[in-house]
Amino acid sequence: MSIGKVNVKVLTKKKKSSLNRADRRHQASQIRKTKRDEVLAKKRGRGGQGAPPHFVVILKLHKDVDISSVLSLLKTCDEEATVNLNEQGICHISIPRFKQRVSIYTPEYGNMHALLDAVKVADSLLCLLSTDGGIDDFGDYCLTCLCAQGIPAVNFGVQGLKLMPHKKQSDVKKSIQKRIDKRFPGDKYHSIDSTQDALLMLRLITNQKLRPIFNREYRPHLLAEDIQFELPNEESELGTLKVSGYLRCQNLSVNSLVHIPGWGDFQMLQIDAAKDPYTQNQKTRGIAGQDTEMSESEGYVTVLDKANPSQQESLESENVPDPMEGEQTWPTDEELAEADKNAKKKVVKKVPKGTSEYQASWIVDSDDDNDSQLDEESDEDDDEMQGVDEVESADNESDNEEFETLTVTEADEDAQYDETMDLDEEKNMLKKIKEERLHVMFPDEVDTPMERTARERFSRYRGLKSFRTSPWDPKENLPLDYARIFQFANFRQTKKRVMNIESDGGALPGWYITVHIANVPKEFMESYKPGNPVVVFGLLKHEQKISVLNFMIKKNSFYTKPIKSKERLIFHVGYRRFTACPVFSQHTNGSKHKLDRFLPADTVTMATVYAPTMFPPASVLVFKETYSGEHELVATGSLHSVNPNRIVTKRTVLSGLPFKINKRSAVVRFMFFNREDIDWFKPVELRTKWGKRGHIKEPLGTHGHMKCVFDGQLKSQDTVLMNLYKRVFPKWTYNPHVNAPPVINEFSLDTMETEEDEEEEGTAYQMFE
Repeated sequence: MSIGKVNVKVLTKKKKSSLNRADRRHQASQIRKTKRDEVLAKKRGRGGQGAPPHFVVILKLHKDVDISSVLSLLKTCDEEATVNLNEQGICHISIPRFKQRVSIYTPEYGNMHALLDAVKVADSLLCLLSTDGGIDDFGDYCLTCLCAQGIPAVNFGVQGLKLMPHKKQSDVKKSIQKRIDKRFPGDKYHSIDSTQDALLMLRLITNQKLRPIFNREYRPHLLAEDIQFELPNEESELGTLKVSGYLRCQNLSVNSLVHIPGWGDFQMLQIDAAKDPYTQNQKTRGIAGQDTEMSESEGYVTVLDKANPSQQESLESENVPDPMEGEQTWPTDEELAEADKNAKKKVVKKVPKGTSEYQASWIVDSDDDNDSQLDEESDEDDDEMQGVDEVESADNESDNEEFETLTVTEADEDAQYDETMDLDEEKNMLKKIKEERLHVMFPDEVDTPMERTARERFSRYRGLKSFRTSPWDPKENLPLDYARIFQFANFRQTKKRVMNIESDGGALPGWYITVHIANVPKEFMESYKPGNPVVVFGLLKHEQKISVLNFMIKKNSFYTKPIKSKERLIFHVGYRRFTACPVFSQHTNGSKHKLDRFLPADTVTMATVYAPTMFPPASVLVFKETYSGEHELVATGSLHSVNPNRIVTKRTVLSGLPFKINKRSAVVRFMFFNREDIDWFKPVELRTKWGKRGHIKEPLGTHGHMKCVFDGQLKSQDTVLMNLYKRVFPKWTYNPHVNAPPVINEFSLDTMETEEDEEEEGTAYQMFE
């Protein structure tokens, strides 16, 4: 009998509090009220008094749209509104009847960088469609980039719809709505043909629900309303950049770091608070474009805070390795005497009966053999890597020589067409297309060199019993670049801790401030053009430190050119913009991931680069710079992880052909060309393209023939394969400076796709004719 005793499981079980019906209703109403108050507070944090203006970017989706007439209607729709235009091309409209302020920016048609930077900090996006076609190719291309980057709240407007005949209006309305529903189902468009329509559009913009974007919600940022640059002397290459604008989202501390997209990270000297030049209570100053500067009696500047060198965040982005770390001390006399004594000993090995001399050499009885072998490999490491690159290039050249074709240009062609082409670029593109087609037909297959032994050519490769389950130490044989990066013990916990830090002090959101940024290159002002937006982002803790970033991307369907691994690309990651040479690999769940020599189409791929740390989620846009300087969108995706331990392995397949077949055994040739290579790779398992598995039994002769045993009888048309693997690391090619591309005057996706398809078809015919 266990009277009075309570079970341990029942005693330690937490008591669940059950609410009655009235309490549950009250709890649900409180949750709804809290969420509603958060939405209202966020909406009131834009456009009102003491808050930054509602920033609107106007994007015309068709080149025939007259954006100046739409902007004129928005300026003159309210007689009591105050309109100001600054040097940066931003139009400020203060509407007393709405008690709202709106800042409008219209990027130049074809300027993709200006559009992407402006939308990074925009609250709303006003898209203008044409009654003739709705959206052209460049407009659709802009929407593709913006949706991949992160698009704010969107409104659609159409001009000239009411001026059309009533019979055509119905068809045009259906056509425009159909184009909108492809990307934004459920959204409606509004006509902007009168001042009443423009006033209604402003009311919709100021009252609509804001769409949160993670990259900017947790980071302070501002859009430059005024820019000044000061150099300490004429010979100096670095100066102080003064950026004035409205601070948004979070507090900005002067001791933190800021980032300018396309230029890198910088420190601040001080933060000033100035009088808001575009207040709601100011009187009308005339038409837009007139002088909007305040007099000295009206304006004032207050120094909010100055940087403290002892508390300021460091710009150090790389870890400084100690070259003496891991070095051994000089051996003592006792250790030398003991080494000589051990060297005179004879080593006796116990091997199974029938073991050959070569097989006995693989049996290790002491650790000294391993140490000496590792020392020899480490000494020859650099020479082997150079040899591998030279032989790989020689293999690629030999493969290309087999399928090389000569394209002769006719002398009667137009000379102007030749001026727009780069012959070297065309040759490189043809070479990459051939390599990609060969890779698709014979994935990872490499010819064994005849002038060099295979054990030297593939000395850094290893065989795996199972690619999925065989162990591979992620800390093994790391390159020197890994000593320069930072690694987090627990990245998720670090992200959670950094995101929950509440910044006290500094400039508050909604203030009109001037940020003094130190050590900005003089090239910034030389390349700056008035009218292009300048955005400044505040960095979170650890975001300036270099680590290994893994991006999950997918190639765009309209880009059909091949992209090779370790090819220089332009990355737009969240608020950052930089160039790097990524390594592509498969997106799988295992501990090892196979390298992709080319960026595959219609599948998700991982791109690994050295870059500053960033906390996901963050959008990724990948561009390729052409020989003319234009940037073509290659792929889109998101930041997957910050993990240096992700193993990317390169697979090399050696192939051979069965020469003689006798049931389960066969004589294979053309995989190796000398006896020593066969003995060296004897422990590696073989497989065939038809699913058979086997191993090397013994070499035959001295010219590379070998006897192999399989788990079934081979067919004469089968191919014997041997898989070898080695780990691949990205190159240290991170560069935060990205030149702005030229403005796109003509853009046509249909023409580009047609030309590429015709070129590929001709190449395929020449290759395999």
